[in-house]
Amino acid sequence: MSLLKIFTLLSLFFLIALASIPLQAASQLALSMGIIVFVYSASSEAIQHSKKRELFRLFAIIIGCFLSIRYLIWRGVNTLESDDIFSFIAMITLFIAEIYSGVIHLLGCFVNIFPLNRPRQSIKQFTDEKIPTVDLVVPSYNESETLLEVTLRAAKMLDYPANKLNIHLLDDGGTDQKVFQENVVAAQHALTRRKKLQALCQSLDVEYHTRAKNEHAKAGNINTALLNMDGELVVILDADHVPTTDFLDRTVPWMIKDKDVFLVQSPHFMDNPDPIERNYFSAFTRMPSENDMFYNTIQKGLDFWSSSFFCGSAAVLRRRHLDMVGGIAGDSITEDAETALALHALGYKSVYVDKPMISGLATESFSSFIQQRERWAQGMAQILILKKPFLNSGLHWYQKCGYMSSILFWFFPFARLVFLLSPLGYLLFGLELIHATFTEILIYTVPHIIVSFRLSHVLFGKNRWPLVSELYEILQCTFLFRALLTVIKSANDPSFLVTPKGEDQSKNYISSLANSFYWLLVMLFIGNLGALYHFYSTPESWELTFVVFAWNTFNFILCVSLLDVLIEKKQVRKASRLPAYDYVKIAASEHQIWQGNLRNLSRTGANLSLTFEHTLPKEVRLIAYASALNKHVEIACQVMHQNSDTKEVRLQFLTRTDQEKNNVIAYTLCDSERWDSFQKRRTRPISYFYGLKHVVSVSMKPLFLHIYMKLKQRS
Repeated sequence: MSLLKIFTLLSLFFLIALASIPLQAASQLALSMGIIVFVYSASSEAIQHSKKRELFRLFAIIIGCFLSIRYLIWRGVNTLESDDIFSFIAMITLFIAEIYSGVIHLLGCFVNIFPLNRPRQSIKQFTDEKIPTVDLVVPSYNESETLLEVTLRAAKMLDYPANKLNIHLLDDGGTDQKVFQENVVAAQHALTRRKKLQALCQSLDVEYHTRAKNEHAKAGNINTALLNMDGELVVILDADHVPTTDFLDRTVPWMIKDKDVFLVQSPHFMDNPDPIERNYFSAFTRMPSENDMFYNTIQKGLDFWSSSFFCGSAAVLRRRHLDMVGGIAGDSITEDAETALALHALGYKSVYVDKPMISGLATESFSSFIQQRERWAQGMAQILILKKPFLNSGLHWYQKCGYMSSILFWFFPFARLVFLLSPLGYLLFGLELIHATFTEILIYTVPHIIVSFRLSHVLFGKNRWPLVSELYEILQCTFLFRALLTVIKSANDPSFLVTPKGEDQSKNYISSLANSFYWLLVMLFIGNLGALYHFYSTPESWELTFVVFAWNTFNFILCVSLLDVLIEKKQVRKASRLPAYDYVKIAASEHQIWQGNLRNLSRTGANLSLTFEHTLPKEVRLIAYASALNKHVEIACQVMHQNSDTKEVRLQFLTRTDQEKNNVIAYTLCDSERWDSFQKRRTRPISYFYGLKHVVSVSMKPLFLHIYMKLKQRS
């Protein structure tokens, strides 16, 4: 064990012992104020790239955690007293939720305290003899032929020796079980799918696989196909995950350098907005995505502690190591994390490469978003119950912390619901939530909240805006809570459900899941009416009432603003357009050439700024440098819109030939620098007050929109 990891463990024990020392109110106030000033000063130095920023960052996190530990000890020792059994139950429930949140906060600080930034590697530094053979597999169940063709064509363009790379399509939608089922229509559909995908694979020189039965979902599909492969490495790509040409060039070297590495994982970059990003003030190009916090920060933190784990796709695995654990694990519905856990427990290593080299599709509707998150939450709960990583003797203590941080996070619905509903216990039923004076709350609770928010900003500031995590959790909590209860009741019950992709978004509508939020808003509103009654009937306790009223009002504002997410916005374009600034040329003939710059780019077309005087021809050629291919490409386009005054031209790509299809895919999807640049532009920190202003600014409009749309439905 390294000295740094020993120091971290000893520091934790020392902090707990020091935090247990009781103090008088004045001394506690002075301590809290001193820690707040220190944490803000040290973290500011760390954020502003001081020469000793890592040291400042370390001290800010340690001292901030000290205050949080002290708060939790105070809560457990001094604030859980009541003669009323119902108040006592409310107290204990709230305290358990706080303990959970505190543990998650402390584990998050621990995991992310030393994020690991690995240097760039390339297979070009190795001789051909040392470069391993690779089987790249694309598991598929119900995805369209068009979607699969894009992924397979991109895989064929990977910068890797052709004689060392075999590409396989694993079709679970055309199995014998489906082709010969009793339902004639469904059987014919499966057979048609099988024939189309076989023809596609033959045209692209890709191996087609199917199997007899649909057993053990994605894991079973992969494991069955692996029996017919012999590559040293296995790459798994989801059907919609398009690789950039440098994916293998940057990941495989880590496998060559260390034979004990079983996994090289890279980020999942989504080139379209999820329903929250699309519906909530169209934040996709301006605000860091949900994925950014996990892949840009947490996985790098886990990598330092040898705990970065398999995420199901965009990864390279060593076949020899997979065979040791019987292939991809299948006891849970999160087979990826379960597989990584088994191999980490055997002492093998994982590597995380922080470079977006895979572009995929996020869920389009809120209901499919929830379905995906329910699977993740249930799978992690299954791993906790069935695999018990905290008792796994093969894991180091810091790996156990890493896995428990990732697993316990998904139990947030319990705590989030408690924090939403607890104020109602006091405002509506007069239940005592905390046995403490207003002064004690000010000197213990408020400093803990302030420092916790500051540490979150230090750890995730660039990759998560203030209050956005709270919005995501509130949106999910009621649905995930029910999903988790099914696992707790019977850990083997949940089944693997494929996340829907490519859904119809041709009109505006209110999500079918909105009703639970209406009830929540009604309860919170009634709670504030109860606060007004408390102010009138018990003026002597106005201080405590004011605290709970402010808490409930904060919850109400968050819940009103998230109604915007529940209005599914019409998606006009088939593919999301991302900002792009490439220098390009438009040609109609050798003598008709115009120069300009891209404004944005998608899989299907482009918008550019172009200087031209006369009307452009209906069809032109876009000439641009494709970094993915290290050469210029020409793409046939149809001019969809042109305006010589604003210099705006919109183009739709034409793909009549295989070469044209390859050029479009290479130019739009296979350049990792394009994804990297886009992420860096939107990963910027903002202040807590700016985030609060952002939430408040959209808080009331969606409420009236919901009322209007509901009335319109009934008329």
